[in-house]
Formats: sequence, C-alpha cells, structure tokens
Amino acid sequence: MIVNISSTPLHNDIKFLKGVGPRRASVLAEVGIRTLLDLIYHFPRRYLDHTNVQSISDLRVGDESMIIGRITAQTLHRTRRRPYFQISVEDETGSLTCRWFNALSWVTERLQVGLPIAIYGKVDFYRGLQITHPDFDILGEGEELVNTGRILALYPSTAALKKMGLDSRGFRRLLTHAFQKIDGEIPDHFTDSFCERERLPALDGILRTIHQPETLEELEQARFRLKYDEHFFLQLLMALRRYAQRQRNGRVYRQTGPYVRKIYAALPFELTHAQIRVMKEIRKDLSSSHQMNRLLQGDVGSGKTVVAMLSAALVIDHGAQVAVMVPTEILAEQHFMEFDRYCQAVGIQTAILKGGMKEAQRREVLAGLQSGTIQLVVGTHALLQEDILFQDLGMIIVDEQHRFGVEQRKRLIQKSIYPEILAMTATPIPRTLAITYHGDMDVSLLDELPSNRQPVRTRVVAANDLANVYREIDKELAAGRQAFVIYPLIEESENLDLKAAETGYCLLRDTVFPNRQVGYIHGRLAADERQAVMRAFKNKELQILVSTTVVEVGIDIPNATVMVIENAERFGLSQLHQLRGRIGRGTHAGTCYLVQAKQTAESERRLKVMERTNNGFEISDEDLKIRGPGEFFGIRQHGYMKTKMADLALDGPIIRQARQCAFQIVADDPNLNKPRNIGIRNHFMQHYKDMLEFVNIG
Repeated sequence: MIVNISSTPLHNDIKFLKGVGPRRASVLAEVGIRTLLDLIYHFPRRYLDHTNVQSISDLRVGDESMIIGRITAQTLHRTRRRPYFQISVEDETGSLTCRWFNALSWVTERLQVGLPIAIYGKVDFYRGLQITHPDFDILGEGEELVNTGRILALYPSTAALKKMGLDSRGFRRLLTHAFQKIDGEIPDHFTDSFCERERLPALDGILRTIHQPETLEELEQARFRLKYDEHFFLQLLMALRRYAQRQRNGRVYRQTGPYVRKIYAALPFELTHAQIRVMKEIRKDLSSSHQMNRLLQGDVGSGKTVVAMLSAALVIDHGAQVAVMVPTEILAEQHFMEFDRYCQAVGIQTAILKGGMKEAQRREVLAGLQSGTIQLVVGTHALLQEDILFQDLGMIIVDEQHRFGVEQRKRLIQKSIYPEILAMTATPIPRTLAITYHGDMDVSLLDELPSNRQPVRTRVVAANDLANVYREIDKELAAGRQAFVIYPLIEESENLDLKAAETGYCLLRDTVFPNRQVGYIHGRLAADERQAVMRAFKNKELQILVSTTVVEVGIDIPNATVMVIENAERFGLSQLHQLRGRIGRGTHAGTCYLVQAKQTAESERRLKVMERTNNGFEISDEDLKIRGPGEFFGIRQHGYMKTKMADLALDGPIIRQARQCAFQIVADDPNLNKPRNIGIRNHFMQHYKDMLEFVNIG
C-alpha cells in the first residue's frame, strides 16, 4: 500500500525527537539532517562485525583480525630514524601492541589510556603480537560488552557533531528513538507487486536493518535495495529526459550538400569502418524530425574531429550555424585550428570566441553570428554570455561535456529552438558510467583506430633512471623527431607545480639539452604566446615541448614520438592515456616514459596497467574502480550524483536492472500518473525536482 510519506511523523522536525533539542538540531541541520526521515537516511559509513571478535590469546600471525580491549599504555617514541606512536591494548586473555608511523598528532590526540577500543588489522610478531597501522574505533563505556556478538554501525560525523555527543554511539541512540517514534511502517514508494517482480525487500525492513543489522546476509539485502533505489531514480530521470527530448521536433537535414561532398573528397585518408558507421547513425538522427541528442565516444586518435566536421557541414549545408563549445581556451584554440583547416578549404566562414578578446574583435564576431555570415564558431564559456545571439543556430557540439554544468549547457541550448546536440568525449567511459551520466543520450562509439596509427610503447621508470631516458630522447631528436615532457598541474598545488615545471624546463634547456631547441607552455601564458609556442613546435622549430597538462587533448603533432610524464603517479590513468595519445600520430612509433617519483604498491599497480595495454576502455574501467566517478572525470559532479550507497564501479548488474525497469515505466506512463506509479512520482518530485530541466512532468 502506498502512503503519502508527508503525512507520517517522518517529516517531523528533528528537534522534537527525544535526545535532540534545538542546539543539537542546529548542528544536525549543518549536515542535512532536519527531519526524522533525514536521520534514517544518514547511513552508517561502515560496520564493526562483533560476531567475529577474537580474544588476543587466539590471534595468529598473518591473519586479519579484530579484537576489543582497553588501552593500558601509550608512548610517543622519538627515535633517530623515525618517530612512532605505540599503545598497548589488553583484554581478559592477553595484550597486543599497536604502532603508527604516520599521522602521529592525529592518533596521539585520540588514543588515551583507559579508553575501550576496537582494533582490526593484520597481525604480525615483533617482540610480541602487534598490528602496525591498524584501523580502530573508540567505543563508548560498556559497549565492548553490550555489543559483543552484534554488528555495530559506525556513522559519519563531524567535529561539531562529536562535540554535541553525536559520535557513532550518539547516532545509534537517536536512531533507536526515531524507530520507536515512527507510528507503523515506513511507507514504500514501490508497490508490493513491483517489489515482488524486482525481488526487492520492503523499504521499512531494510531501513531498520541498515542501522541495526542482525546478520551480514540481512545487511547485504538492505544494501542491495538501497543501491537499487538510488540507481532506479537516476535512471528514471534519464528516461524522462529522453522521453521529453523525443517529443521535441527538430529540423530535418536530409540532403548531402556541397560542403559535405567537398570535405569528404579532400580527405587525405579513408574513413575507418567505425567512422562510417557513426556517420550513418548521425545522419539518421539529422534526417529525422526528432532533435538529435548523441554522445560521440572514442579512444585517443580515433578520428572524432573528422566525424564532427562532416556532421557540422551537413547542417551548414542547410543554411544553419554550428557552435562548438569546449572547456578551456587552449582546447578552443586547438579545435579552431582543426575545424578551420577543413572549413577554409571549402569556404565555410569560421570564428573563435573566448575570454580576453579585444572588444573590437569580439564585436565583429558577435555581428557575424547575428547576421549569419559566421557559419561555425568555436568557443569557451564565452559562448554562454547573454549578448551572444545567433541568426540560426542549428547544431551544438560540446566537447568533454562532463566539464560543463547542466545550467551551462542549458544556456547555450536556449539560444536556439531545439538545436541538434552532439557531445564528444576523448575519455573512454565505462558502460555503467555512460548510462548513469549520459543515460538520456544515444551513444556512438568510435572503437577503431586509423590503420596508419602506431601503438605507443609505455615504460615505467624511476626518477634516478632519467639519464637513460634523456639519451633515448636525444636519439629520436637526432633522427628528426620531436618530444613532449609533461609536468603535473593539480589544482590544490598549482603554484608549486608551475614552479616545478619551470625549473624542469630550465634544466632541460640549459643543462640536459643545451644544443636542442626547447619550448615551454602552460595555462597561464597569454593566448598569443601559447599559440606562438604551439606554432613553432608544429612547424618543427622546437624539438622539445615542456608543458603542463594543457596538451592533454586536441593537439596533433604527427612528428612527436617521445613523451616523458613526470610524477606519473599523481595522474589518473585516463589522463595518462589521453596524454600518451599525443604521440605516435604519424608514421613512426611512439614511446611514453612514466616517471614514478614516489613508489608505492598502489602506484606500481596502477602504472603497470599503462604498460600492459593501450586499450582506453580497459584503462578507464580500472581508473573508475580506483578513483570513483568524480575523480575519474577530473572534476567533482556537484549536485548530480545523489547517492549514498551506490558504487558505479561495482554495481553494473543493479544499474542495468534498474535502468530497464525505469525505461519501461516511462514508456508506459510518461507522466507517472497511473495509480501504481504515484509513490514513485511523489518520491521523485520530492528528491529530484531540482534535476528536472527539459523534463515535462508537472
């Protein structure tokens, strides 16, 4: 039975719950907990499985174990080699030593003699049983006895919450009061028949279980249901967007005109089978009455620009304009050069629009867009400004779409009436991520490289092996080829990174390669300086280009065969793959050296993936597992992924199940008006209404 959740105590102000009050309520509100329902959806971050607690006397060297005891001694040892913090923990059967060598001030503040504590980690032996760098949780008085044999929930908290007594133990108390307060069952947004069909346990039971699990099996069932819910409503959003988009009539671009024919005839190469297949998919969209909304996904060097140019030419042939929006000025400059090369050959008028242009130059571009004399424009966020008006904007091409917010894309789309949309990404996106972030789009895949592309050999090298690397570079330069040397540029340490890149440039120019022509480029250079350096490198006036990550995408130097990436362990795998794609684009094979400055087991494992394969999709799958979706894309997706339990790297089967169900519901009931879908509609409108742009659901 579906109940309107707003009519239950679940929406009561949290301050009226036993144990809260106004002061605690204000601190809880800071982390988004304002009602009983918010509290119930404040899920544990992890669990202590007290069903497997061992006595210290039963511990075996090499096992991952958990013990519960009390701290009986603590010491900070300041040795000549390395300081460390040590505690002794005792239970009724024996004692155990724990040591920490990192984050010493953080640990010493928290671990005091007399505290009951749960310790877990790998047991080893050094003058007795010990665990180095164990995980630990400080327990409330008596909890080591009361909760033995149970699975204990541990909650995310903040310093302000802990100051108010709302650590894990405090949250467990509040949740006990909350479940006592609820009158009857927590209403489910899914009907009984829906849950039976999808094999989902009831919402009321799993929300209680997630906080107070009796067994690990029950806990897994609860996690499955909560993951399913999160994925289902994200896929429902995608299904509603897709349905709304399909109801909008776009223009029809049926005929192949002179621009397309001339560009195609002038290509100095044959299109790959994948490019031909994708062009057919795009032409089918453009010749239909529905607005195109397509994602063009392709590995490094697969030829996305040619496909985008032919698609743009087809629209321009019908008298409409095309806007290409890219996230950075450097990428805008590179794309403009690439598109303009094709356009000049056939007489298409182009322009570039970016921040910092001279006012007279900007006015000229604006006039050309409004009059229609400029047929294709490449630009950054500058395209979004209110005074940018088009005579007839027929197609928008968005490169690296994930780098733009929803509102930004919407502002450009609103400069026309239902323009055709082609999004491009050079980052191969794992399927689970594609159907979550781009699930409302049709996807075209360029999964074939041109026949003349040489595979790039990749080697992981230590910093002390750079002399040998430089000798290999010099051999390539002597043979007439060129090289990139890349330095990281991470936002949190941008100034330090730029300083390191500049120091590296001076070292290479003055000491390592004094007889070679070395250039330097970074994002803070003025646009004309950047263009001058890139032009010199492209024209072979420079042999080595030292750069930050501004060359990650969109730069084509066929003569470059060597790349050195400094501090490679600081990059994501997908970013390394993008950088590596800048070499080996001509007739000669390329070699990429990944310089590992800080060697750890984790960085070794990650970089070995780059040595093993050139397959972008295999690399992106690994990258997603390691870094998660926000870091995978290089930015955090603020306000989009409303998930607490979902794991995009591991939830593939759940995502596909939820997606199929969500799309079937929207196909049958696009306004969610049927009685069986009212609970779904209410939950969706309550929690996802701020994500409803372009979705016509009242």
